[in-house]
This record gives sequence, structure tokens and C-alpha cells, in this order.
Amino acid sequence: MNASSDILIVGGGVFGVTAALDLRRRGYTVTLIDPGPIPHPLAASTDVSKVVRMEYGADRQYLHMADRSIDGFWAWNEEFGETFYHNTGVLMMARQPMQPGEYLYESYHALIAEGHRPERMDSEKLRSRFPAWNAERYVDGFFSARGGYVESGRLMAALQQKAQREGVRIHAGQTAERFLSEGNRVIGVRTREGETFAADATLVAAGAWTHHLLPELASAIKATGHPIFHLKPLDPTLFAVPKLVTFTADVEHTGWYGFPLLREGVVKVANHGVGVVLHAEKDERVVYPEDFARLRAFLAETFPALLDAEIVYTRRCLYSDTLDGHFWIDYHPDRQGLIVAAGGSGHAFKFAPVLGPLTADVVERKSNAWAERFRWRTFGADVAFQEASRYQAKER
Repeated sequence: MNASSDILIVGGGVFGVTAALDLRRRGYTVTLIDPGPIPHPLAASTDVSKVVRMEYGADRQYLHMADRSIDGFWAWNEEFGETFYHNTGVLMMARQPMQPGEYLYESYHALIAEGHRPERMDSEKLRSRFPAWNAERYVDGFFSARGGYVESGRLMAALQQKAQREGVRIHAGQTAERFLSEGNRVIGVRTREGETFAADATLVAAGAWTHHLLPELASAIKATGHPIFHLKPLDPTLFAVPKLVTFTADVEHTGWYGFPLLREGVVKVANHGVGVVLHAEKDERVVYPEDFARLRAFLAETFPALLDAEIVYTRRCLYSDTLDGHFWIDYHPDRQGLIVAAGGSGHAFKFAPVLGPLTADVVERKSNAWAERFRWRTFGADVAFQEASRYQAKER
């Protein structure tokens, strides 16, 4: 048996590593286990980039959380002496005029109400400032100067190294298999590799694997896969900042979003939609022929100059989706000493700087104004997905 810790964290993604850092900072002994390597290549928090945006329709809580997170990303840039967060601004365009009740309209007016100054865009402005776009097709939207993207894989590696420097005991190559209990109290984990890790409290932050470790969550959380493409443009200058910035393209009706030219020399384009239900371990994470067809149709309509770009990499990103689209950060109601921090639902990474303090407050049972939304909950038949930007039409 490994030495006991105050806190054992199962999972080294964005929920687990940020929680480990904050709990260690508060004086706890912390052990983190993960199948490894960290960052895990199949974790949702891995990849070259994640969007950082404040735009959440009329939802002010997520707006406030994202605003605070941007300050945190700037602080990490300064602390690490590296540019992980790129404040390119975020451009959100629609193929029809923005209307009350829709994602773009409500996001635009929420930003204004909170004292921000998004710039309204039309076809003429789009053509002038962002020439890669098909300005004939996109007629309305806005540019928000606060936001952009974070180099997620690189940042995760830096945060993991920081956690180790600060005393978090990290064991890669350890796959949680079953919980150890005394009565109804969880006292640790036995791994597939035969090791035992004991702790006063166990935090499950296993992303798309969470509901396999805790089958009682299978009715509330599912894993869905979403296509990602890296394209190498023939004319890179047309897709570099400032001619292209982090963007969404009528996202609530199409799911499409993407990034300007990245460090790797590619434009990343992805779809934030319903996806396909997958098993975290058993199913291949491949991009299907129909995904390529949909990509080509999108490029023809939106970025014609990318139609002939080479697709140099594809990935199917696995979300840990709760049925309502909100995170799941709370104590287990029936098993003492067990906490869950999961359910990223495809939009958690932008909150990395605030997830650690939020989760640590829940572990310590401290008051946190944001935590109520993420409590353990039961869904009825009428549950609706509430993350406003997510495209909800069926993909397959």
C-alpha cells in the first residue's frame, strides 16, 4: 500500500490537476493517479488549443467565471514566462441578423450590460478586417476584444510540473479500478496495475471515464465524441492574427468554431455539437467520412481559401457530457469521503484558473457562490441542455 494522503485525486486532466494545485496550496497532502502519460493524449484537456470566451448567451454566471479566468490565464503567462494564453479576441458571426433569445444576440447584450464593449460586425466590416471569411454569407455578429485561446496541452504539462514542484505526488501509469471502503466510507482506490492508494478523501476527476468508475452516474453523464481537424493553409498569412482570430461561425446552428494560425502552422477547425456517444476505452476516436463531408461544406460556405488546404491531423475529442451541460462538482450523497469533479460538457477548459479554487472550496465544504449550479442532482424526463452555444441538431 502506498502512503496515505489527505486527498487522493483520480484523473490528471484539467479538473484533477487544478484541484491538486489548490488543495496542496491549502496545506493538504495530495496524491494524483492517472493512466498516463500526463497530459493524457486522450483526455479532453489535451490538444493544441481551447477557446477562451466570455460569451454564454444570457447566462451571467459563466460570463463572470470566464472573465475571472482570463485574469488567471494572464497570471499564468506571467508566472511561467510563456505565452500559453493568446488574447486574439473572439469573432462570432451569424448567417442571419441576430435575434432576441438567440445565443449571439443575448451574448452581445450581456457583454454590454457587464461593461464590456463588443464591436458589432456586418458583412462590410467582416470583408475589410477578416478577408478569409465569406462576407456574402455572414451578415451579422460581433467582435469581443477580451478572449482568445489557450494552448491547452502545453499549459497542462506546465501545470503538472508545477504541481510536482509544489509537492503533489503524481503517479502516472495507475488506472483506478475500484474503490476501497469501510462501511459506506471510501478510504482509497485499488488500481488495475495492482497498487493501493489510501486517503481521507477521494476526488474523482476522470472526465469521460467518470461514469464508468461510478455507474450510478451513467444516467446523468455520457461520453460524446466531436470531430477536430487541423488544416495547413496554402496562404498562411490570410489565416494569421489579425486577419483571422478565434471564431465561431453561426455556432448555435452549425456547431463550427476554430482558431487562427497556431504555433504548429495549422488552422484548427472543430464542431461543438451533439457528437456521437462513445465508450472512453472501447471505442475508436476517429473522424467519419460524413464529418469530412460536413467540413468541406462548411469551408465552401465560410472559408473558401481553406478548401484546398491539406488536412494534416484529425481527432475525435471526447466530452464528458452532463444532461444539462453544467459541471458536476460535489460530494457523493451516499458514499462518505468521495467527491466528483467532472462533467466538463465540452466547455470546461476555459475555466481552468477558477476550477481549482472552486473544487477545493467544495472539498472543504466552504461557501462558494458558483458551486450551487454544479451540485449532485437528479434529472427528470424534461431535462434540457443549457449551454447556449452548443449545436443541438443530431449529427448522425
